[in-house]
This record gives sequence, C-alpha cells and structure tokens, in this order.
Amino acid sequence: MVKQTIQIYARVKPLARRQQAGIYSVGEDEKSASSLEIIVPRDLADGFVNNKRESYKFKFQKIFDQEAKQDAVFESIAKPVAECALAGYNGTIFAYGQTGSGKTFTITGGAERYSDRGIIPRTLSYIFQQLEKDRSKVYTTHVSYLEIYNECGYDLLDPRHEASRLEDLPKVTIMEDPDQNIHLKNLSLQQASNEEEALNLLFLGDTNRMIAETPMNQASTRSHCIFTIHISSKEPGSATIRRSKLHLVDLAGSERVAKTGVGGQLLTEAKYINLSLHYLEQVIIALAEKHRSHIPYRNSMMTSVLRDSLGGNCMTTMIATLSLDKRNIDESISTCRFAQRVALIKNEAVLNEEIDPRLMIIQLKKVIQELKDELAMVTGEQRTEDLTQEELLQLDEIIKTFLEDPDPESTLDVGADMRKIKHCFNYIKQLINRTKIPERSLLSPDITGDEDTNTPEKKEELKKLRDLLHQ
Repeated sequence: MVKQTIQIYARVKPLARRQQAGIYSVGEDEKSASSLEIIVPRDLADGFVNNKRESYKFKFQKIFDQEAKQDAVFESIAKPVAECALAGYNGTIFAYGQTGSGKTFTITGGAERYSDRGIIPRTLSYIFQQLEKDRSKVYTTHVSYLEIYNECGYDLLDPRHEASRLEDLPKVTIMEDPDQNIHLKNLSLQQASNEEEALNLLFLGDTNRMIAETPMNQASTRSHCIFTIHISSKEPGSATIRRSKLHLVDLAGSERVAKTGVGGQLLTEAKYINLSLHYLEQVIIALAEKHRSHIPYRNSMMTSVLRDSLGGNCMTTMIATLSLDKRNIDESISTCRFAQRVALIKNEAVLNEEIDPRLMIIQLKKVIQELKDELAMVTGEQRTEDLTQEELLQLDEIIKTFLEDPDPESTLDVGADMRKIKHCFNYIKQLINRTKIPERSLLSPDITGDEDTNTPEKKEELKKLRDLLHQ
C-alpha cells in the first residue's frame, strides 16, 4: 500500500500577442517544491480606498513556465504515474483550469508539430516501449474513451458505426454493485496490441469530441473526456494476475458566463460544465475535511466515474493550467486555490492482484493428484474415489463383530482411511434409526390391533355402530 497526497503541478500558458501580461513570479523552495506568486495591483480609481490583497502565493510540486516543452511536462508528471500503472497500481492524471488555459494541449497535444504531442500519446508510446522490453510477463492492454457532455456519458470508441453526431453514439450509464464499485454500461473496451492501434483509437475518439468556438477559445472542448488505459499482466505459470487502470482526464474549461456573454447552446453547455466542476469542488472540499462521513460522489457523473481517483485506491496527479494575462488573473487565482485544496487529499494505492480461477483449478487438480500418488506410496495401495463392493462387505462384518462384542473396551479399527471411517458412521446411524421405528410403533396405540376389541362390551358397541350405519 502506498499512501500519498495528490500531487499538484502548475503550467503557465504562453501569452498571445495582444494579451497584457499579469505580474507573477516563480520561485524554488528548499524542499524541492516550487512557489507561484501572483500580484494583483490595486486600482486607485475615483479616490476610494481599495483594501484588496495584492499578493497571492501558492505552492506546487513543480511549476512549468511559459517556455516549458511537452516532453518536460511528460517526464515530470506522467512518467512516474505510468510506471506505477505498469507495476499494478491505478493512476489518474487530470488537467483543471479555465477555458483557453491549455488543458487539451497539455493532455492530448497540438496537431501542428510532432513535438507538440500531449500526455496521452506520449504515455501510450512509453507504456508500449516498456512492454516490449519486459519479456518476463504476458501483458494485455485495452483502452476506453468516455465523453461526458451535458451530464450524459457517450462512448467515443463505438465499434459498430461511424457517428455523424454525438447523439448517435451509445449512451453510457453508471451501475453500482453491492460493494459500491462503479461499472460503466455500454462503454466499450478496445484491445490495443501495439502503439499504432492505441493511437488510432485515440484519434478516432478525438474526431467524435464536442468542440465549439467560444469568445475565450477558438476550439473549446465542451465536454469532459476520460481516456483510460487498462493493463493486465501475468507471469507464465503463475495464477496471479495484476490489473491496473490509468485515467487521463481532460476536463472542460470553467468560464464566467457574464464575462464571455455566450447564449443559446453554448450557455447550456457552460451551465452543465460549471455545475459538474462545482460538484467536483464539493467532493474535494469534503475529502479535505477530517471526520467527514459523507462524500457527495453521486451528485454528478464525472465525480462518480472518478470516485477511486479522488480519495481512493489510486495515485493521482493534477495539472493546474493557468492563463496569467490581466483579464484572466482572477480565474487563475481560483484555479490555484482549488489546487491547494486538492493537495490536502490523501489516497491509498493498493497493488491490484487477483487469482485467475481457471489456472487455480488446474493447479489444485495437480496438487490433489500428487497427494494421491504420495498416499499410495505410503499405504502401498492405490485408492479410487469409492470403496469397492468387497471392501464394503468386509467393513460390514467388522462393524457387526464390534457391535456384538460384549466387552465395553473393544475398539472399532478400520485404519486411517477417511472413506472407511465415514462408511462406519453411516452404517451405525442407519442401525440406530431402524431400532427407533419399532419403539415409536409401541408408543402409539394401534386401534385395529388393540387386544381390548375382543371383549364383549367392545363387540356389542361395534354391532350397534354397524346397525346404525346400515340404517
């Protein structure tokens, strides 16, 4: 078991040409942690006194500034989690931040250059490279791609048909078993035997995603997407299987509707996105509080799906994406505050090992046969499943001799064969049951066989009854 808090990282998005830079500074602490200080200058307008805070300071495991490359982000954030997933632990990486802060670029990557690949394609490459190196185990990998749009789940890797609209995809529903484990109905698991197959599935899912143009981002993802890599490994000849899941989550961007001025369908989408992120924050706050008995996972689909990743059996990492221009400085501060609350949550990751029942049955049959052979060598006789007729007759004779022997200290010796001992018990039990039946018949009075019916009084009474019946 590995106990650790959720790891938090920050990534600052490079500024566009027309954006005005906000004032911030990145510092390195002694304990290998990084600190981010955001300075908000006071506006001394109309002569009134402004007592708002000027400086906000936040701590992260590491902060990636505007010049940070995708490979550096992968090495620090995703590689340790991928290594844990290969070892048999569940892992989750999720990006959180406002619309246009670079979540999708960090998780999925950009389409212009090969070097812009994000965490998902780099993780797939890394995992399959490691699987090829490790020949000591047999690995199988599957992938699934779930999209949560307006609180409805959709399977982005539906193998049956090409979808022209999101509504054509199969709807995914949440089911819960008696042990409170979450199962996703209609979410397909696609096997990927190599990196090329896995990347093709990723690209297929990305083409089906909901993307729209908003005032804050030209191609804003309007849904939460969870790309999951399922890894199972088994050593040849062993009955133990290790299973692990690695969730790579691209959350939809939170945005202030009043600031963007969107309406219609975009407004509906923004409401659902903000509501689900609000429920996510509720879960984070509840987990951070000690002695809290109820955690509101069921409020939204996303928190239900990520139940294990938040406060459960998982090694979780969060990337806070920040857009530190003057216009978005308030949203960046609220993202940092959310990250600080997330860092308080402690997860307990357990090695996911289970026994393959089919292999276990084969092994147990082998052990039974070996024990039978050993027993035959010790006793000098080969045992079958049942006693032969000759052995049964011999036992019956031994039991009869034992029961007829008047000596109270005589013993019934049939050897150390459990089959013979059981037969003796059954035989004696049947004998006792047989002797009880006559006793019962003596206790219950038999009307027809009663000797008193031959008395004159009884005969007279019987004659009267017959005459009455005849009349």
